[in-house]
Amino acid sequence: MKIAFYDTKPYDRTWFDEYSSEYGYEIKYIDGHLTKDTVILAGDCQAVCIFVNDEITSEIIDKLCELNVKVILLRCSGYNNVDLKYAAGKITVLRVPSYTPSAIAEHAVALLLAINRKTHRAYIRTKEFNFNINGLIGFGLEGKTAGIIGTGKIGQSLIKILKGFGMDILAYDAYPNKSLNIKYVKLDELFAQSDVISLHCPLVSETYHMINSYSIGKMKDGVILINTSRGALIDTDDLIEGLKSRKIYGVGLDVYEEEDEYFFQDKSDEIMDNEQLAYLMTFPNVLITSHQAFFTKEAMMAIARTTLDNLKAFEDGNIINEIKE
Repeated sequence: MKIAFYDTKPYDRTWFDEYSSEYGYEIKYIDGHLTKDTVILAGDCQAVCIFVNDEITSEIIDKLCELNVKVILLRCSGYNNVDLKYAAGKITVLRVPSYTPSAIAEHAVALLLAINRKTHRAYIRTKEFNFNINGLIGFGLEGKTAGIIGTGKIGQSLIKILKGFGMDILAYDAYPNKSLNIKYVKLDELFAQSDVISLHCPLVSETYHMINSYSIGKMKDGVILINTSRGALIDTDDLIEGLKSRKIYGVGLDVYEEEDEYFFQDKSDEIMDNEQLAYLMTFPNVLITSHQAFFTKEAMMAIARTTLDNLKAFEDGNIINEIKE
């Protein structure tokens, strides 16, 4: 089978080139996103491989079917960018359900520590030989309460790390895992009692903008908010108001709800026309990274291997990791 590989970056080629020959697959690398204008490039392929910011609409699904593409391979775990309801019965959608969850949890901790101890600001100061520590004070994590929203593999990995710091854990999940030795509470209680809140849930209709003016109002004064999941879990306008009012002590974001046009690209020579993102970047207590929480050698290897395993299983008639509405 031949794969149309959209939104290609140099680091994608490293592992997919190495592994694809083992499976006998030919990969057609395409730099741009999969859109209604670029879908025609998959015309000689039987599969398309996409990433988090390739939006698969009903129009694109129809075109893929016309081109006789049989399967959509998501080289990620999230799938909110695919119209699964429309895809049902038309084209198979496969994903990578898990790839080194610890990598994302570790990045969430990196954001937390940097925001709390202001490491990012200290780095800039010392680069300019300014060794004044005034304004860089943080607080100890031991004995503080961390609220974890979503207790899947990533959430569980983060809980393990934060327990090592001596933090108390509160958790919320729509489907609590009773086998875990943690305290599940309602969201309002988690908001009210947590010194740190970290998001690790999927983006679905029920979680869209779950962090908004209401939930921020319920939070402790001086809370730290971390999001390494999906940007649209947070209402950006309400987040900005929470920062302006000093309700929120600091924010670490690896995702942003309108990241599609910016993340994974070099925009350093351009004027930032997204006013919300530009405004967020002006806050000294906001640290934004470019959707890199997953980005480790181990994760990239796992993504490539699982994606190709998914296609091989599909080809053999033994479908694994399928997503259905």
